[in-house]
Amino acid sequence: MKKTVNAVIIFCLLISLAGCSPYRSHYRAVGFVHSNVSNSAFMSFFEFDGTNVITLKSKNAGEKLKYSAKLETGEIKVYYDTGAEKNELITVSAGDEISSSLDMPATGKIYIIVETHGKCENGDLRFDIV
Repeated sequence: MKKTVNAVIIFCLLISLAGCSPYRSHYRAVGFVHSNVSNSAFMSFFEFDGTNVITLKSKNAGEKLKYSAKLETGEIKVYYDTGAEKNELITVSAGDEISSSLDMPATGKIYIIVETHGKCENGDLRFDIV
């Protein structure tokens, strides 16, 4: 009986680890509102310090990643990873308002990594696969 229970526990642990992302979110935030569905995501905050990882899915060739960002104080670096390597997308500094797009090099999962090095205030970032 003990062997069966142990086998079930080990199996459950292996299944739970199989879907892990190569990136992890860890942050401190105040007034943080965020959403992440398969083809769009946003994050708005009063204060944010740390890393937030967003996962999107590109389903068709030729899609674009549209993004916009604005920030009142601090600096944010945004990276993307389509499975090949982590590439810088944008740097958002105090007072910036950015809106642009990127042709997606591949279909499948796209990781958007939002990183700060210190406290940022009054920010809004949006990402959409179109």
